[in-house]
Amino acid sequence: MALTLLDDSDYFPHPNTALTDPNGLLAVGGDLSCERIINAYQQGIFPWYSSGDPILWWSPDPRAVLWPNDLHISRSMHKFMRKTNYQITLNYDFAAVIAGCAAARGIDHTWITNEIQTAYLKLHQLGFAHSVEVWQNEHLIGGLYGVAQGQLFCGESMFSKQANASKVALIAFCRYFMAQGGQLIDCQVLNSHTESLGAIEITRHDYLNLLSQFQHCSLSGDSWQTKVLDI
Repeated sequence: MALTLLDDSDYFPHPNTALTDPNGLLAVGGDLSCERIINAYQQGIFPWYSSGDPILWWSPDPRAVLWPNDLHISRSMHKFMRKTNYQITLNYDFAAVIAGCAAARGIDHTWITNEIQTAYLKLHQLGFAHSVEVWQNEHLIGGLYGVAQGQLFCGESMFSKQANASKVALIAFCRYFMAQGGQLIDCQVLNSHTESLGAIEITRHDYLNLLSQFQHCSLSGDSWQTKVLDI
């Protein structure tokens, strides 16, 4: 397969034309306009690149996903959540969450560049990108963010400054998302952390079918309004 160089249009090649090495690399170039990014997510494609590199677009095979109902919560985690004084919010401070995710990886290792942060903040302002915050004594200690596609949520990144903060964010979000009619969380690429929480790998073909099935189905009307979430 040949790597596609994007032009000024919002066109993307079909994900099935992505390279196998590196796995899922589909296209290079273009920009980070809201229109292009939304178009990408609607087709199962996402941007991922390092600072100083051209914009790279990916659709890996296999794809890591998490069914909210299959979230693994250990006995020790159940105990921690019963005793913790953490507070969880939805869409309270998106900018701080994405900045926290970037800082957690260090300036030389993060793919969450200033350009990515600016682009996703615009997506948040348009109602496409959302955040979950974890607070302790009014200090932000963890969270996650991603992009909503109807009843499917594309998780982008999470961070934690205190014990289990990112896990608490994901658990609270999974419970809330499922209660609002959410069906699937896209984790993109499997790693040991997401696997320990119940994420599995499915084929790109199956993922695209699920995306097509869920992206046009709505959650409850006020699902993404700023609010406090139950632990």
